[in-house]
Amino acid sequence: MILAVSLMPTNTPTVSSKPMILDSLPDPPVSNRLCPPRTRQQIDLILLAIEALELGGSEAMLYAAKELELQDIITNRVVLWRLRCTNPWRRSYTRRPLQLEEAKAMVVITSHLARRMTVLIRQLLMAYQQLCEKQLPLEHHLRLSEYLERFRTHFRSRMNPRRAKVTAYSSDEKLNELALSLLNQLLFCTGTSGMQRFWSSLFDGEVA
Repeated sequence: MILAVSLMPTNTPTVSSKPMILDSLPDPPVSNRLCPPRTRQQIDLILLAIEALELGGSEAMLYAAKELELQDIITNRVVLWRLRCTNPWRRSYTRRPLQLEEAKAMVVITSHLARRMTVLIRQLLMAYQQLCEKQLPLEHHLRLSEYLERFRTHFRSRMNPRRAKVTAYSSDEKLNELALSLLNQLLFCTGTSGMQRFWSSLFDGEVA
């Protein structure tokens, strides 16, 4: 009797494939698949806004990475911190490049968390509009005031005040404006194709 012998090795390694959710974000024509400085800066800032919105924001990002099967890219807190330190505004800025896949993973996480906080984001933006209409200070809305205060604290503790672009946000008023614009960007992420549109906006003016 002739026995069929398999020639396939039993210890063949499994090739891990890229998470399919990343394929929903198109590849912009950037050199060597590396993100330009403005893209790195904007991703870090919008994650900073999420941290200001939600206590334990970093843990939520890591949990979202597992939920979305992105843990091979963002494996732990240290990796996430290193990715965010590619923002040139950071005190702890490193010249480590940010790959497109890494940026996509953080944008997917951003949109995922933003959708989860849609109601809160809308409430804060509505409260801001009402305060402006009544010409009342922002401190009159406790939740909005807390968000702005936390954002200012995070920004000042993590960004390098010697950077020219950071000095433009030296006042509370300018930082409040930045925090509110980031809230609008987060709301933008929650809409139809919001994640894709936010991703594309990160490269506006950066590619030909």
